[in-house]
Amino acid sequence: MTGSQPNQPQELADQTVVVIGASSGIGLETARQVRALGGQVVMVGRDPRRLERAAEEVQPLSTMSFDATDTDRLQQFFSELPNTVDHVISTAGGPSYAPLADMDLAQTSRHFGERLSMTLGIAKYSQGRVRDAGTLLFIGGTGARRPGKGRAVTSALTAALPALTANLALELAPIRVNLIAAGFVDTPLSASLLGEQLEARREELRASLPIRRVVGPGDIAALAVHIMRNEAMTGATYDIDGGQQLLSP
Repeated sequence: MTGSQPNQPQELADQTVVVIGASSGIGLETARQVRALGGQVVMVGRDPRRLERAAEEVQPLSTMSFDATDTDRLQQFFSELPNTVDHVISTAGGPSYAPLADMDLAQTSRHFGERLSMTLGIAKYSQGRVRDAGTLLFIGGTGARRPGKGRAVTSALTAALPALTANLALELAPIRVNLIAAGFVDTPLSASLLGEQLEARREELRASLPIRRVVGPGDIAALAVHIMRNEAMTGATYDIDGGQQLLSP
């Protein structure tokens, strides 16, 4: 895809979306959908080669390659944006699974702190760069709401992000702040975590989820775009998991 598709309504025309984590998965699909709806994108990714490949397809306004957990670099990025933007979505970051006996406490502390500081950094440094009634949108999860061995760190983050989102929505108003809590999503990250078990997990979900299919990046991106467009939505966490939470443990 290059540019917007002429047979779709231009619902994001004249709007600019910063996509952090835009090289693949949910971030890349969000960039695609924004462009299809007439919007422009600024693509941020950690891996310069993957970002370059994604940009060839999406044709963004600009790209920037850096690690979003580097809050100094995050501050520089927002300060150097040439114009005000309408929305910022961050899909960066992944889960951390490890039983307590195998846990590297220094690494665990770093992961937890980096995820929270990245979220706070985006909120802090985007002030003055996002228009009133624009959106800050973060991606979290639902899978670690149920206790389980090896889930302690991810469960703590799963619980922390909705509270952080609600507080930021009050502090940054009239900018809107929301969180998408996704269940399993069939992305390259999921593939890297599951390895040879990926297809078995897909089959399990196809058989058990009420929607009878696996949730994909397009599903999450569609919800993200809806939240950007609906200016009554702020301070909330929106679950999207195909009904996974309805199933018995």
